[in-house]
Amino acid sequence: MPLSQTVSAGQQNKALGLSTFAFTVCFAVWTIFAIIGIEIKAELGLNDTQFGLLVGTPILTGSLVRLFLGVWTDQYGGRIVFPLTMLASAASTLLLSHADTYALMLLAALGLGMAGGGFAVGVAYVSKWYPQDKQGSAL
Repeated sequence: MPLSQTVSAGQQNKALGLSTFAFTVCFAVWTIFAIIGIEIKAELGLNDTQFGLLVGTPILTGSLVRLFLGVWTDQYGGRIVFPLTMLASAASTLLLSHADTYALMLLAALGLGMAGGGFAVGVAYVSKWYPQDKQGSAL
């Protein structure tokens, strides 16, 4: 029996609310260089190419990792993959807070892309909580 037929409306709404909050956090992490990038550029004396690479790395990584995360979510379930994705993003954010060189920031940017992949995980996870006719509204 599908999950959507065995849970209450309250459980569905809780899953949707928590997932929406997680999406918001992931989006903020994924685009963190849009917030702090100018200061980093000035602090490290980056040229436009270096800055563009730093800002674009999490976006590119997030776009590519979505494929793998979506497959893993189908195989292992969102309850496992979503927290692991968020933990990896948190670890990368922690690394970024301690990074003092361009190379470390690029490494952190690669990990921050995982947060962008969180959308693929979350959509697959949330959709299982709702019957097929309600999935469009929930998502």
